[in-house]
Amino acid sequence: MKNLKRGLFFFLFVIVILLYLNYPKLNLISGFASKSMASSVFIGKQTAESVSLNENNFHLIKMADATVNTNTATSSVFGLMKRKSVYREGLGCVLVNDDYNENEPYQKPNRFIKKDTLPYPFGHQKEKDTIFENVDYGKLNAAIENSFSEPDVKKTRTVLVAYKNNIISEKYIDGFNEGTSILGWSMSKSIIATLYGILQYQGKLDVNSRAPIAEWQKDDRKNITINHLLRMQSGLAWEEDYTKISDVTKMLFLDADMTKAQIQKEAIAKPTEVWNYSSGTSNLLSGILKTQFKTHQEYLDFPYQQLIDKIGMNSMLIEADMNGNYIGSSYAWATTRDWAKFGLLYLNNGKWGNERLFDEDWVKYITKPTQHSNGTYGGHFWLNANGKYPDVPKDMYSANGFQGQRVFIIPSKDLVIVRTGLAEEPDFNINTFLKEILSAIN
Repeated sequence: MKNLKRGLFFFLFVIVILLYLNYPKLNLISGFASKSMASSVFIGKQTAESVSLNENNFHLIKMADATVNTNTATSSVFGLMKRKSVYREGLGCVLVNDDYNENEPYQKPNRFIKKDTLPYPFGHQKEKDTIFENVDYGKLNAAIENSFSEPDVKKTRTVLVAYKNNIISEKYIDGFNEGTSILGWSMSKSIIATLYGILQYQGKLDVNSRAPIAEWQKDDRKNITINHLLRMQSGLAWEEDYTKISDVTKMLFLDADMTKAQIQKEAIAKPTEVWNYSSGTSNLLSGILKTQFKTHQEYLDFPYQQLIDKIGMNSMLIEADMNGNYIGSSYAWATTRDWAKFGLLYLNNGKWGNERLFDEDWVKYITKPTQHSNGTYGGHFWLNANGKYPDVPKDMYSANGFQGQRVFIIPSKDLVIVRTGLAEEPDFNINTFLKEILSAIN
């Protein structure tokens, strides 16, 4: 009995110590669990049980207990730091604070969905059955099967390979299919950047112009351009660390207006002197995007009218913060097929069917290596310019997201490859994955 009591006391002591050490993090842990649960259920159409076993089953997040109601999800850690997320039609789910009024009306984006009779990818009908003589389909399917092997380690959920604008293979785990929307995480950054490419092509914006931030006009930050922001070389302070209380976790799980977090940071270097990856910068770009329009409704409509619905990515939804700003750093959802459409738009150098959305020079711009990034980063896209992946062509570039969400674009091979899952390197080996797929196409 004494040993039992001692064991129980020791267990409680450990719990108390863990809570003491992590108490400041509980707000963020609970916030992540609540937001993830709400979005995965209401947008991704997953069950609450599945989200608890998968999306929320890692690191400290698994300490949280999240439940779902009609249009909300709440979470807490051992009953502490209760957080709530609310689903808003057209805007997705948002973590709310005590000031949020669920009964207050809000603006939502209009959608511009057109019916057509064209096959995928340029329409909504079934893709053509196309056989390429230079594709070894047995080898290709084996490569994709390998990416799903070791499911507890690689955690792949979906893979799609498109060659010359045709799907040549795709695979989904149980519970996922071609209609399942998947969170792209930081692939969302590449969506936001593309909106700037569209505005520049339309003659409404010059990325080399100074960022229109009033707070910066009285110090050296006035020299920061939109180009510097797109390349993550503004010289502004920012800590992108998801394992602790940092700039990015405070922004995503505490801020009502996420466009302001980066604005408030001091300059630690002159523009172009350093490269510093920053989700705050991407949300700042979302805020700057809003200044290009006369009304909030025009801002809300623009991504769908000029990009998303224009190329038929009708499943895509970009979530917004409490103030209605698109969270361009992290929260775009779409089916695997629609993520592939985004890659194909770039593979076709900005042209979709007979319509051009952005100039070919924009592709050159976003794939030009940014100084101090060691050839790994361009303009809100990741690069292979310095051969980070040695068995993959150096012209490959990609939209990358947390836990291994990827849209790979390989122009020299006429390929777009989408992979989604819950694990990234080293558990999921990207070089091997791409190498095996490439070896199947002569």
